[in-house]
Amino acid sequence: MVSPMCQYSCENRDGVATDWHFVHLGSRAIGGAGVVMTEATAVEPRGRISPEDLGIWNDEQAEAFTPITSFIRSQGSVPAIQLAHAGRKASKHRPWEGSTPISPSEGGWRPIAPTASAWPYETDAPTPDAMDETAIEGVIAAFRSAAERALLAGFEIAEIHAAHGYLLHEFLSPVTNDRTDEYGGSFENRIRLLTEVVTAVRSVWPDDKPVFVRLSATDWLDDRPSWTVEQSVRLATQLSDCGVDLIDVSAGAIHPDQSIPDTGPGYQLDYADEISEATDCAVGAVGGLGDPALADAVIRTGTADLAIVGREHLRDPQFTLRAATELQTDEQSVPSQYARAYPSLTSD
Repeated sequence: MVSPMCQYSCENRDGVATDWHFVHLGSRAIGGAGVVMTEATAVEPRGRISPEDLGIWNDEQAEAFTPITSFIRSQGSVPAIQLAHAGRKASKHRPWEGSTPISPSEGGWRPIAPTASAWPYETDAPTPDAMDETAIEGVIAAFRSAAERALLAGFEIAEIHAAHGYLLHEFLSPVTNDRTDEYGGSFENRIRLLTEVVTAVRSVWPDDKPVFVRLSATDWLDDRPSWTVEQSVRLATQLSDCGVDLIDVSAGAIHPDQSIPDTGPGYQLDYADEISEATDCAVGAVGGLGDPALADAVIRTGTADLAIVGREHLRDPQFTLRAATELQTDEQSVPSQYARAYPSLTSD
């Protein structure tokens, strides 16, 4: 699978997919990826990381995805969408513009979060609004409506983003959730919003189409109460009961104090393996899987059910075709237009 990777390329700041998104996603389908997933796609305007993020809160945005999903499908790949809400990490400049907060007076907006605690930027950031019951109900409804639009746009998989310090992860982790109501405190309360979002999405998403959830398996913050692999294992079992088909296992990004143990090839595989061992839910693995032999071994050894590759797909849109050649498989087809470059593979 092509991992969801933000492109920050809606230059009109309207959340509508552009030619960039068509070429970016379509070229990975030409390159043979089994699943091509969009970047984090906001379910409401204030859920964007930057003003240039994709969105799917209105019909115009959904319609712009239709030719993209159609093309991905025509190449034998599966179109997938990551539904997201940035929470307190919303309203900031794109990475190449500094990733600093954008105030409402500069064209940004006031973020929302479990509590009125801002991401610890080096510069001042607007304090997010702590979500009340109405805001929580609104977010659940926004995920449900986004899933309905995604289905009409032709997506085959919906992934709910509950990782990397964004809104749903903020509710899961005691690092960012010190609420005292039914959405804070105990493990059961902190997972409540995510399970309600999953239930809402599953209620409109067909039974024969998968729902994924991306989790940060750990906050990488051993010096304070935080989200841990053990809690992820508990959550995975409950998500499976709610109708989730696959857990996309990532890690971190709830707080800049995190201590990442390693960043080498396959550095997050242990988390995927542990969750896979403890639940009947399928598991996707991420983190340094750009070597074809390693990605292949992840599946063949049963460590995970899906190898999710990000940056290698940025470096090489035809990573899957190259991997098939290196692994000397005859099971991968290649578009007829490219067949001369891959004589060992089967032409469509």
